[in-house]
Amino acid sequence: MQANVHRLSMQHPADLAGLAALFDSGALAPTDVAAVIGKTEGNGGVNDFTRGYFSFALASLLGERLGASRAEILARIPCVLSGGTEGVLSPHYLVLERRPAGAPSSAGKRLAIGVAFAAPMLPEAIGRQAHVDGIAAAVRTAMRDASIDDANDVRFVQVKTPCVTTARAATAAARGANVVSTDANRAMAYARAAGAFGVAAALGEVERGALTDQAMLNDFAIHSPRASISSGVEVERDEVIVLGNSARWSGNLAIAHQPMRDALDLAAVTATLAELGIAAAPQISATDAQRIRGVLVKCEPDRRGAVRGHRHTMLDDTDINAQRHIRGAVGGLVAGVMGDGRIFVSGGAEHQGPDGGGLIAVIAEV
Repeated sequence: MQANVHRLSMQHPADLAGLAALFDSGALAPTDVAAVIGKTEGNGGVNDFTRGYFSFALASLLGERLGASRAEILARIPCVLSGGTEGVLSPHYLVLERRPAGAPSSAGKRLAIGVAFAAPMLPEAIGRQAHVDGIAAAVRTAMRDASIDDANDVRFVQVKTPCVTTARAATAAARGANVVSTDANRAMAYARAAGAFGVAAALGEVERGALTDQAMLNDFAIHSPRASISSGVEVERDEVIVLGNSARWSGNLAIAHQPMRDALDLAAVTATLAELGIAAAPQISATDAQRIRGVLVKCEPDRRGAVRGHRHTMLDDTDINAQRHIRGAVGGLVAGVMGDGRIFVSGGAEHQGPDGGGLIAVIAEV
C-alpha cells in the first residue's frame, strides 16, 4: 500500500470544494479515501454543530461519488473533527489516502494508515472500563489494518468517541442505568480519558491493571504520549485512526511525534521536525514548509494553575473557556514554527501526553 495526505483549507464548515477538485482532476479517487481529520471553527464544546455539519457534507459528497448513502459512508470512513480555530489557527482538513502500490520502500519505513470502528455503545458505558477495552480492541484492529505488527511503529492514534448528552443520559435512566456524569463537559472528559487508557493498553504503554476507574481523571502520571482523543455528539461509536511507519508501505511520507511537557515546549516541536530532516531556525524554510502534509497537536491547560512556575489564569476565566485559551496559545506557538496556521490543535488532553502538556505529530515528505 501507499499512503498520501492532502491538507485542504475551507471557507466554511461545509466547504469541500478542495476535495471535489481533487476528485474531478483525478488526483484522488473517491474509493481511496481512508479517513478524514479536520479542524472546524466551532466552539469545540458539546453543542458544536460545525463538526456534524462537516460530516454531513463529507458523507454527501462521497456518497454522490461512490453511489452510497450517507449512513454507509459514515459507517466505513472515520471523520474525526475538532472544533475551535482560535487565534491564528485556520480551518482545514486532512484527507488520508490509501491506494495499492508496487514494492514497499527500500529507503526505510513509510507512513502507514489503519482505521477501525468499535461497536455502538450505550451511554452508561461511556467513560468506564468497557469503554477502555472497546477502544483498545479497536486500536489493535486498526494496527492490523495498517499492517503494523510492532506497537513501537505507531506514532499517533486519533480516536473520536461519543459523549453523554442530556438525552442520552435520560435514555439510560429510563432503563435504570446511570451514566458516568450528567454534566456534559465532565462526561466528555471521562470519554477522552477512557480513550487515552484504551490506547495505552493497546500499545502496551501502561499495564492494563493500572487503568482503573479510580485512576481516570485522578492519576495523571498515567498517560499515553501517542493518544489524541476527541469526544462529540455526532458519533455513537468509537472511530479509530492509527498512523505509524511501516516497511510494508511505499511512498515518500513519514510521521514523527514527541510528547509536549507543557504549553511552552518548543523543543518538542523542533525535535519532531528534526526526526523528519527539517530544521527550524527558528521557523522552517519556505521549501521545507512545502514538505509538511499535516500537523497534529493535543494540549491541556495545566490543572495546577501554573506553567513553569508562573501562574496562568486559563482555568479561572469565566469569559473564555480554558480550552479555547490553550488551543489559541499552543496553536500560535506551533504555527509560528511552521509558518502556517493549518494546525490540528485539539484541547482536552486528559492522560494524553504529560500532565499539563500534550503531544505533537507531524507528517512530512522525507
